[in-house]
Amino acid sequence: MALNYEVKKRVFGFDKTKTEKYVAQLKTLGMVEFGDLCDEVTKVGMAPRGVVKMVLDGLIDTLNMNINKGFSVQLGDFGCFRPGLNAKSQDKEEDVKSDTVYRRKIIFTPGQQFKEMLTRASVTRAGWDNSEVASGGGSNPGTGGNGEEEENPLG
Repeated sequence: MALNYEVKKRVFGFDKTKTEKYVAQLKTLGMVEFGDLCDEVTKVGMAPRGVVKMVLDGLIDTLNMNINKGFSVQLGDFGCFRPGLNAKSQDKEEDVKSDTVYRRKIIFTPGQQFKEMLTRASVTRAGWDNSEVASGGGSNPGTGGNGEEEENPLG
């Protein structure tokens, strides 16, 4: 498995200089829709498509119900879902109120099997014709560029 990335220019506004730097950003191949996922599970798991859809729908409903109650939900080796939020910081403890919360979210922590898969995955720069092929896990360890001026940092 290879994870493809693009190089993107970012402005870091944490200081007055508004420093510009280049960062690697993951490039996905697209989205696997729910129906397609059900079809794939049907082929791999040898279960009828209707049963797969019914089980996945039930799982989603149960996740929603338990996360809305405030529980974390552990799905074995798959991983753990838990509720989370972001809030504006306040100078005083008494100023922290529910209206300082500006985002509610679900946090997923992958299980051991996913963590190992990511560790083994190679990392490849998308659309790059230079000598860098891959780095990290996988069977194709690569090299970086040679640092010359003709390298295009934007890919």
